[in-house]
Amino acid sequence: MAKADLDDLDRKLIELLAQDARVSNRKIATRLGVTEGTVRGRIKRLQQERLIRFTAITGMEMGPRVRMALIWIQTDVNQVQKVGNRLRDDPEISAVLVLAGRFNLLAICLFRELDELVDLAADRILALPGVRHVETAIAVRTAKYNARIARIVDGGTPIDD
Repeated sequence: MAKADLDDLDRKLIELLAQDARVSNRKIATRLGVTEGTVRGRIKRLQQERLIRFTAITGMEMGPRVRMALIWIQTDVNQVQKVGNRLRDDPEISAVLVLAGRFNLLAICLFRELDELVDLAADRILALPGVRHVETAIAVRTAKYNARIARIVDGGTPIDD
């Protein structure tokens, strides 16, 4: 994946939008000392390049699934990409991260019933070719969760991009 070509104005614009995405282009322009047209054009370019996206972020209590689980997955080294892409395509999995260390992948999901987690981790993920070991942890309390750190893309991107 190519590195984003952001200048100082882009970074400041993104920082302001991250604080309040509903702020007007006029207010942003005033704070940054540029024209409203410049702000509008920058936002449009950042959206087209999929560097920003505007969306409502709900609390976990808003969704039908109220428990968060972390699923650590150990795979054969040559299967990390393939398994990661299979996990990415699973609608029950919210995030897939490639790791360095004891585990190759981490899947994060929300679920309502423990049986759903068992089905996902033990029956479906562990059954994937190349998966050697799976461990799960269930969040019992959320001390801090910053949804702003998640990159949001339509349909996800393959791990090998």
